[in-house]
Amino acid sequence: MSTEKVVVIGSGPAGLTAAIYAARAALRPLVVEGFNAGGLIPGGQLMFTTEVENFPGFPEGITGPKLMKAFRDQAERFGTRFIREDVSEVDFSRRPFVLRSDEHTIETHAVIVATGARANWLGLENEQRLAQSGGGVSACAVCDGAMPAYRGQELVIVGGGDSAIEEGAYLTKFASKVHLIHRRDQLRASKAMQQRFFKLVEEGKIVPHWNQVVVDVLGESSVTAVKLKNVKTGEITELPCRGMFVAIGHTPNTDILKGQVELEDNGYVRLTRPGSTCTSVEGVFAAGDVADHTYRQAITAAGSGCMAALDAERWLAAQGVE
Repeated sequence: MSTEKVVVIGSGPAGLTAAIYAARAALRPLVVEGFNAGGLIPGGQLMFTTEVENFPGFPEGITGPKLMKAFRDQAERFGTRFIREDVSEVDFSRRPFVLRSDEHTIETHAVIVATGARANWLGLENEQRLAQSGGGVSACAVCDGAMPAYRGQELVIVGGGDSAIEEGAYLTKFASKVHLIHRRDQLRASKAMQQRFFKLVEEGKIVPHWNQVVVDVLGESSVTAVKLKNVKTGEITELPCRGMFVAIGHTPNTDILKGQVELEDNGYVRLTRPGSTCTSVEGVFAAGDVADHTYRQAITAAGSGCMAALDAERWLAAQGVE
């Protein structure tokens, strides 16, 4: 069995950008692009996104699947090879590193982990239907909130933490009114975020709905309302709106990394050197949402994929692997 120079785990913006740079550096990267790990498919979260309007270079916007196909085609053009499987096990305790899937055992000198993170959803059937069809359900207000369909409309944000407040505040730039739905009677957000939130409430830009949970999303081709249940009284009400944004956190796809590299308390990969993609294991690099719980944008993921490939290239050269 020959040993790979570098293997990329994941095929979202981070993984495919890493592959492009590694391929152009003559490293002949192998991308294990995934199959259904963590509920994601090859191409990552953008495969579930209809219109992407904030990725530079596309003034008219581009669909998520079309953008990811362009990423993949570019990587393949420069010699990247692909395996459409999920990595089920890694061993970073030995050199070369070992990666295992259902059908392959791969040895490699360097690894770029770009397995991403998955948005947490409410688990409603109509939620997923309208999210995947572009019907007005999203897990990223910064990605989708500025779209024309939401401008001047009443929108719903679900959650009570910093992300929900930040994304709700962002939506007030475009919506006629934002309704925040929270299952408790007080926020979990930081004090600074709470101050920002209550200022927006005073200004009439955000309306809080306490002790409420969303039990259904209404609408055939697009959202028309959400159905709410009061957790204390059991009362069911309907709230008309044109979009629902879920902001209840993300879960990084790091199950296979537990015990192999150091993780943050929130499960994300810990980067050990500021301004780099280095992990706690020399020769293992992390890029994209698997290590980023702050920005979580396609463009920042792509940028960190570039960084990871350059870090890996330099590390391999220092090891005498050309």
